[in-house]
Amino acid sequence: MTKAIFLDRDGVINDGSLYYTYKIEDFRFNDGLFEGLKMLRDAGFIFVVITNQAGVAKGLYTDDDVKKLHSYMCDELKKQGIDIAAVYYCPHYPEISGPCECRKPGTLLIEQAIKQFDIDREKSFLIGDGSRDIEAATRAGITGIKIEKNESIVPYCKKILAL
Repeated sequence: MTKAIFLDRDGVINDGSLYYTYKIEDFRFNDGLFEGLKMLRDAGFIFVVITNQAGVAKGLYTDDDVKKLHSYMCDELKKQGIDIAAVYYCPHYPEISGPCECRKPGTLLIEQAIKQFDIDREKSFLIGDGSRDIEAATRAGITGIKIEKNESIVPYCKKILAL
């Protein structure tokens, strides 16, 4: 079985100061991200991004905008020697598109990744900056690690490696 690090996008991977980040020119990697992910990569973890993107349902940007941004993000991480196994996103917003199980704290996207990559829940972690992230991790049987928005993940990566 595979051990994985699930990552929220906005506020963990990139600067989450803008409420909706969908333009490449607005995407900024957070300090410490590359260093932390390299440590975890070297310890044998794979990386899966799980992100809510309600701006699609709200008509603020399109699925294509999200896919272009994720392609850019993955390409830039690859330049740093970091491979993202998959990016899953929820384009829904309950007040517009109705309830769904893919929007965190729902676990559908996490469950899809677990099945696709044969992920060991007990050896995997989700790093997020919101209570929805941690609730989703708990509901999926994964250890959730809450950070402050835009905080370096390096100290948390070191704690994971010390376990």
